[in-house]
Amino acid sequence: MPQSQCRFLLFAVVVAVALAACGKQGQSGQAGPGGGRGNQPVKVDVAVVREQDWHDALRALGTVKAHEAVTVTAKVSETVETVHFESGQAVAKGAPLVTLSGQQQQAMLASAQAQLKEAEQQFQRQQQLVAQQLVARSAFDAARASRDAARAQLAQIRANLSDRVIRAPFAGVLGIRQVSPGALVTPGTVIATLDAIDRVYVDFPVPETEVAGVAPGQALQGRAGAYPGRSFDGRVNTVSARLDAGSRAATVRAELPNPEHLLKPGMLVEVALVRATRPALVVPELAVQQIGSETFVWRVKDDGTVEKADVVVGARIPGQVMLQSGIRSGETIVVEGTGKLQPGAKVATGGPAPAGNVTAH
Repeated sequence: MPQSQCRFLLFAVVVAVALAACGKQGQSGQAGPGGGRGNQPVKVDVAVVREQDWHDALRALGTVKAHEAVTVTAKVSETVETVHFESGQAVAKGAPLVTLSGQQQQAMLASAQAQLKEAEQQFQRQQQLVAQQLVARSAFDAARASRDAARAQLAQIRANLSDRVIRAPFAGVLGIRQVSPGALVTPGTVIATLDAIDRVYVDFPVPETEVAGVAPGQALQGRAGAYPGRSFDGRVNTVSARLDAGSRAATVRAELPNPEHLLKPGMLVEVALVRATRPALVVPELAVQQIGSETFVWRVKDDGTVEKADVVVGARIPGQVMLQSGIRSGETIVVEGTGKLQPGAKVATGGPAPAGNVTAH
């Protein structure tokens, strides 16, 4: 036999052997629709969805505000005579903070007191003479008018003097002192800040979709980064009547006791608003798949195959997710083993979970 024919026959034998091997491999390892081999079902853990009581917390970031806050300023132009406080000092309502020089007003006060004394004496004399009908009634009226004018002038001077003593409008904690004795102050000059922080407010935004579930009196907890592991209990004080047109959120104001003055105005606080218990469809967090903009669960059909069910997720708590739509009570979903599934795949389970709360097995 020629050498070329021998080579051709040898090549044909090799090809035939290879094709036979591939055919056997394809028969024994053909992929099924579920991603497994042959018609073997995919083993998964499932859960039966049931409606159950759901309670969670609405979380937001808020800013601490003093219960009362003011910037203490002067009302007149004058030099500082005495400063009665130190930076950071707690003061009572009405406590003097700064005394301004008022020598001119003191002199005017003495003059006005003397004029009032003279006017009072003239009025009393005219009153006696009118009673005896020795003077005209008009003279008595003039004396009374002079007395009243002297009283008004004295009251005005005393009011000007009182402006020379700047007092705390309410009890609170002072900020950093901004003036010193001898300094010239004018109307609007900042002397210090004053904050009442025995109780504080925390203002935080709530989305439009959640506003209906927030009402005055609801309990909440606040946590500040400055105090790890510590929480501050409080309650909702009010919900703003208007929503911000840009963010579509309402500002909610909570009130928190702050006896140790730990919370300072301007601090950032994480707020957890405890919401009322309500019925909801809840599934294990592992069951919810997120691929791009698609959120779904694998639903087990009556014939033992699975299909994608698009869902809308509501709130979350560790390990569980509340679904707003996409699944009905009593349906079975895959909890574990989702990575091996595709639509139409057959699954093998140990049977549906028992009725009641969502359970996985």
